[in-house]
Amino acid sequence: MGHVEIPETDISGPVGLRGAPRPRTAASRNRTAALEQLWRAPTAQRDPAERVPARRKPVHRAWVGALTDLLALAGPAWLLLTLGEQPRPWLAAAVAGLLWTGLRGVRGRYADPVRAEPGGAFGALGDWLVLLGVLAVLHAAAGGSVDPATAVVAVAPGLLVATAVEGLRAGLRGRAVRKVLLVGEAAGLDRAAELLNSRTDHAYQLVAAIPVGPGLPGFENLQVPGRLASSPADDDVTTVLGGAYAHDADLVLVAPGPQLTGDRLRRLGWGLHDAGVALCVASELSGVAAGRVRPVTAAGLTLLHVAPPLRGGPQGALKAALDRGGALFGLLALAPLLLTVALCVRFSSRGPVFHRQVRQGQHNRPFTMWKFRTMVADAEARKAQLSEDNEVDGPLFKMRQDPRVTPVGRTLRRTSIDELPQLFNVLLGQMSLVGPRPPLPEEASRYDEREGRRLAVKPGLTGLWQVSGRSDLSWQETVSLDLWYVDNWSVATDMGLLARTVRAVTDGRGAY
Repeated sequence: MGHVEIPETDISGPVGLRGAPRPRTAASRNRTAALEQLWRAPTAQRDPAERVPARRKPVHRAWVGALTDLLALAGPAWLLLTLGEQPRPWLAAAVAGLLWTGLRGVRGRYADPVRAEPGGAFGALGDWLVLLGVLAVLHAAAGGSVDPATAVVAVAPGLLVATAVEGLRAGLRGRAVRKVLLVGEAAGLDRAAELLNSRTDHAYQLVAAIPVGPGLPGFENLQVPGRLASSPADDDVTTVLGGAYAHDADLVLVAPGPQLTGDRLRRLGWGLHDAGVALCVASELSGVAAGRVRPVTAAGLTLLHVAPPLRGGPQGALKAALDRGGALFGLLALAPLLLTVALCVRFSSRGPVFHRQVRQGQHNRPFTMWKFRTMVADAEARKAQLSEDNEVDGPLFKMRQDPRVTPVGRTLRRTSIDELPQLFNVLLGQMSLVGPRPPLPEEASRYDEREGRRLAVKPGLTGLWQVSGRSDLSWQETVSLDLWYVDNWSVATDMGLLARTVRAVTDGRGAY
């Protein structure tokens, strides 16, 4: 067949009376060419021998976890149902085991522990409760004759094994490190690098950066394996992949900017995902927990809905109930210890047993806070003489070797026992078990707007500050931790912080 030449036409224009498309004008051809250039995929021709070979990925065998759950639940279930003389124990155990494994798989429990998000402290328990609900529905629908109490006992070993495995996976996840290649304009690179390098409570290790445009990152020790042009280019993907492979990075973190957004970012994502390299886009949001962010798509835009911080509602009521109940239980259980400490304070140095001090609480309302006295009786009068020896920046006053602290008081501070009388403040509703520490009036008077947000919730007996370094932290680090809690607290977060407090008190670091 001969070559047929098709005339240029504008298929987007209106059709004439006879249905023939109208010839395109020069302006129309220019618009079409611009669109084609915009949507054209990178077409740089390279010798396949020069391509950087794909890396071998570590093998993650999800079937091992699934098989462990299946056998751990089905095996003991069959044995217990058999001993309980239940009908068809093998069938009931097999159904329960398959449901358990399928449920755990659907909820992502067998994902790569290095790349997966944690399932939470009660992940296995939540799965197990759902399993009980499903089994109850099946039992009612099929008219099963298995005794419900025996069935619950039979599937309990599966929960114990799954909880132990999740603990091991959590330890593996805590040791796992994701090597990060930063991509973005110089200002975005500096911001991301500064934040990543300023904290160690995350799994992201910065290994290199690829700047976009003429600027250079401000970090001197940061490796720069390549550079992207200010405008989109055919070698964007190959440059980023080359940098990722050269530094063994398994995550590319993009800091969007005027020169790296929209279609260019989408094309980069195509290339990275096709090559098996993970992509993450940094957001300008900071201090917002992932649970408060909900991504949605509208009109081709990816929108991030940010839920407001909790200030009341069911969780607020539950927090208040847990505070009062926990404080009452703590006072009753610790009564012998409190009496012993009171006697030691009273007979070890002159002065009262308790130290009462006015502090600023929620919404900057003053209240009287109680604690065991750990200093000499005239400590407040001697504070002005020691102001030049303050070892903490900001409005706080802290000294590692404060001469006003008594020998007994030093032990009480190191173990945080001196704070236990504040359970009375919690019982009275002036404080919470978990929250920011209450400041002194003179400290609160020097707060700026950012620091003043610490007073949006009730102060706490413990909090992120206590479990993250205590007095070893700088003032700005303390404020950042408190603000994160103020905006992202939940009852589950409080339970986790209370558990971590026990370890922090036992460790004793930063207590002085």
